[in-house]
Amino acid sequence: MKNRRVYVTAFCGVAVAMNIVLGIITSALGIPLYLDTLGTVLSAAILGPIPGVLVGALSNIITGLIYSVSDIPFCLVNMAVGLVVGLVAKKFHFTIIPATITGLALSFICPAIGTPIGIYVYGGLNGSFSDVLVMSLVEGGKTIFQASFLRNVGSNLIDKVGTCVIGCLLIKAMPLKFLANFQKEE
Repeated sequence: MKNRRVYVTAFCGVAVAMNIVLGIITSALGIPLYLDTLGTVLSAAILGPIPGVLVGALSNIITGLIYSVSDIPFCLVNMAVGLVVGLVAKKFHFTIIPATITGLALSFICPAIGTPIGIYVYGGLNGSFSDVLVMSLVEGGKTIFQASFLRNVGSNLIDKVGTCVIGCLLIKAMPLKFLANFQKEE
């Protein structure tokens, strides 16, 4: 049991670092696949919902403390990813079909949580080119919530489906002997 705890703790630490580093890299490259929840997806799918939630929370809290504390409330989005992926993986094997469906579900769940936070913290705009779409929708009669939510769903469709599928493929590529280190002793 003691060895499992060490493996789980180390894996969660690596997953948090993965989220932070991939978030920085993809943000700098400006690609629509952010991958800043890949560590959360991996930890939740392998270890369960509680470690997934913890990895999600710590990733955003640490990033927020490094860059901007106003980003810390977005940890709720990353925590939701950990919870949903963890529950799906617990009920089903996190193979390509459940991973894709989970990614599609997260494409709506995450904006439902993140959009109100984004409106409160940043007024619904994120400083990217997609703000033009948001402002066009607002001028066309949509509320700032509707406009920002629609933009967020669009970007999350690419990001969350891609992240879940990549996570599934990475787990499939992991040696069974490595994954056995995380199994609970009975």
